[in-house]
Amino acid sequence: MAELIGAGSPASTITIVDVPRSDLPDRLTEAMAIYVTAMGYPTGSGAQRGTHMLRHAGFDSFRCRAALNAEGRMLGFGYGYTSLPGQWWHDLVRRAIAGDTGHWLGNAFELSELHVLPTAQGAGLGERLLRSLAEGLPHRTMVLSTPEGENRAWRLYRRMGFYDLARNHLFPGDSRPFGVLGATLPFPPPAGSEGDGGDSQLSR
Repeated sequence: MAELIGAGSPASTITIVDVPRSDLPDRLTEAMAIYVTAMGYPTGSGAQRGTHMLRHAGFDSFRCRAALNAEGRMLGFGYGYTSLPGQWWHDLVRRAIAGDTGHWLGNAFELSELHVLPTAQGAGLGERLLRSLAEGLPHRTMVLSTPEGENRAWRLYRRMGFYDLARNHLFPGDSRPFGVLGATLPFPPPAGSEGDGGDSQLSR
């Protein structure tokens, strides 16, 4: 695992960059270290999730962003792709959603992961990553799942206009309940300030 680092720099020096699929293998260890720390998972779970991320990078619609400090070290990342029938998360969520699944899943960008290193939270990186991922998307909606609980992730998603699609949903292989959320794109404009930081911890 990559050495975990703190924010180390003022928020103004942290940049959000595109991570093309060709660069992903070089950044994967760093990203998965953030993943297991932010989610509180065992260290070994990062290797399995990294394999999934590499597979997802093969999708034509794959999009990834990273927050880098002045030294080029990763403090957070997020990625997603078009949500389609036949995909594991899409099919599970489609059965769990009550209401208009066509609206929410018919033309949706599936936010697979969005995480900020805990020591770098509170600087608005979660919102910056989320807005960068959504910028220019042709999709009607963005959908995601996040662990239940009052935390920065939920405050961020509420502020960005996400609605409850399913609550206390259990995914195979994880004992924690998740909320399934969806927002219509584009997002509302940002507030005058970044508020409480809006850092997110999301997984499936």
